[in-house]
Amino acid sequence: MTDAHSHGRQANARQLTAALALTGSFLVVEVIYGFISGSLALLSDAGHMLTDVMALALSLFAIRIGARPADRQRTFGYRRTEVLAAAVNAGALFAIGIYILVEAYRRLQEPVDVQTIPMLIVAVLGLIVNLISARILVSGSGDSLNMKSAYLEVMGDLLGSVAVIVGALLIRFTGLTWLDPVLGALIGLWVLPRTWALLKASVNVLLEGVPEGLDLDALRTELARVPGITELHDLHVWSVTTGEHNLTVHLVVPPPAAGVQDAVETIAERYGIEHVTLQLEEANRHGDHAAHLHP
Repeated sequence: MTDAHSHGRQANARQLTAALALTGSFLVVEVIYGFISGSLALLSDAGHMLTDVMALALSLFAIRIGARPADRQRTFGYRRTEVLAAAVNAGALFAIGIYILVEAYRRLQEPVDVQTIPMLIVAVLGLIVNLISARILVSGSGDSLNMKSAYLEVMGDLLGSVAVIVGALLIRFTGLTWLDPVLGALIGLWVLPRTWALLKASVNVLLEGVPEGLDLDALRTELARVPGITELHDLHVWSVTTGEHNLTVHLVVPPPAAGVQDAVETIAERYGIEHVTLQLEEANRHGDHAAHLHP
């Protein structure tokens, strides 16, 4: 790891720590006032802010733990901890989203009085917190997928804060208390698809599935066209963690197989695959067995 890369990771960690402390502190305030005001929209926004806190914590956790070197027990290192945490978080957040929808339905059947002043004050403070957090994270969002994910989470929560502010004002001036559960449900519906996508992507990595967006058939076709390759089998492509893809394949080639490895690595790079492991096999002159070669 270069000094520049190391310094970049340290800077990202400091930014995430600051944003996490700010957002996490306000989350507690928002939950308390959500119960005090009786606002489901405020509680729903707190649930969304919880997604921000978890995303920030996950990104920071990935930087800290993922930097640990591989050892005899973890030959790939600790980078997959990010995916494990993401799967657990996504499951919990999906449950929260379902709870918000059920509670919204119940409150539409049995309306609850909402104190709009605490709801409005806390929503405005939440908007300010999100703006500050976004400002902290924006400088690193172009360099790291972790940072970009955290930044987008915070920016998304801005919409939730704005929705709560609008809801508080409408309820204050119209007295239409049913707007609160409707806004809560809308925020919940906005969170659920993103949570499901996160859970789906996490499970795919844990099952060592083909990375999303990678066309395995197209990759196989390109590899088969490399001059010198007469046959390929046992092609596997998977992710150790988000954005870090690996490829292994057995290739049957005639000797001396010059340039095959470089050609395969070039193709893999176009598919976003960073680590390539080849097993070259030399077909005998009768073509009924293969002898292993090591590049």
